[in-house]
Amino acid sequence: MRSDAGGVDLTVRNAPLRRLNVLISGAGIAGCTLAYWLARYGHAATVVERSGALRSGGAPVDVRGPAAEIAERMNIVPRLREASTRISGLSFLDREGRRSAHVDLEALRRSIAPQDIELPRGDLATILHEASRDTAEFIFGESIASLKDDGEGVDAAFERTPARRFDLVIGADGLHSNVRRLAFGPESSFVRHAGLYVATLPLPRSIDPGREMIMLNAPGKCVALHPSRESPLALLIFWHPEMVDFDPADDDQHKRILETTFAGIGWKVPEILKAVRATSDLYFDSVSKVQLATWTRGRIALLGDASSCVSLFGDGSTLAIAGAYTLATALAESSADHEAAFRQYQAQHSKLVGPKQKNLSLIASILVPKTQLGIAVRNRALGILRLYAAIKGWVP
Repeated sequence: MRSDAGGVDLTVRNAPLRRLNVLISGAGIAGCTLAYWLARYGHAATVVERSGALRSGGAPVDVRGPAAEIAERMNIVPRLREASTRISGLSFLDREGRRSAHVDLEALRRSIAPQDIELPRGDLATILHEASRDTAEFIFGESIASLKDDGEGVDAAFERTPARRFDLVIGADGLHSNVRRLAFGPESSFVRHAGLYVATLPLPRSIDPGREMIMLNAPGKCVALHPSRESPLALLIFWHPEMVDFDPADDDQHKRILETTFAGIGWKVPEILKAVRATSDLYFDSVSKVQLATWTRGRIALLGDASSCVSLFGDGSTLAIAGAYTLATALAESSADHEAAFRQYQAQHSKLVGPKQKNLSLIASILVPKTQLGIAVRNRALGILRLYAAIKGWVP
């Protein structure tokens, strides 16, 4: 039986002609989904993750379109819905904190995209890991130190455990991919700053938006409160030229930048900045595009944000799930010819990625207008209902 969604072929495959031994770097959304489908198609998957545990933080993400159908085939939709954020509405505030526009998101979702699910990123990663952990090998607290591709296989050396040999290596290790650096070259050759920075953190219950997402804009800045099951989340987004001294691992630097950038805005922002100072669970990074002419080199391939990051709008999770399924399916069809499988994967998945990367700057300008006039024009001329639907990808 065949069902196509957003360019993703959902045909059920038979067992592969050759069983592959595949190393995956990164136990996030892309890595866990790929491990699941490789095992489902009869291959062996080993997943190494630099962190000692799954990442629990991050902004809410979406499972929609082709990813929703793939989740159905993985039998995880009930768990995804149980973990969903269940947002009832979206309110935009003026500078005094008064509501200037409101959308009934429940009604919008029911009428346009009833299959779509929004949930915390950490919950999605956990559910995907639990779906794949019994059929794949997971090694936490480990990272690849070097890769040697001799044409017949790849010798992988690790930082802590003995070296091993694999048929293929897949880098599903995010925007700052270690595999991409080892196999393709320095990050500066492929990562392009998109003009914004974004931070997310959990908030104390005293800052509770209820079941609504609440968004306040100042020129070039956006502060949003997002409901979540355990604790509400804050999102802070702002336009800024690339910071040459920015260190993705320096939490103290990140907190200083946020305090300086968002000081004096008013509303609940002082309380949010107090939470920024106190938190040990802050995510802060550049909004970036990753652009490579080819996502593969020999027996090594890139997946998810490592190959084609389109961070900020929740699209990354849907693209990661769809890309992992497409790659696993291509390897099931052409297990004896990895080059053909890799070509098929990129040709098919780039059809989903391309429009998202192309529209990133436009959607960013709508979400975070750079001037007060831009904020007013956005709210009045576009219409809040259509704005949210466009950001979520529900309408063209």
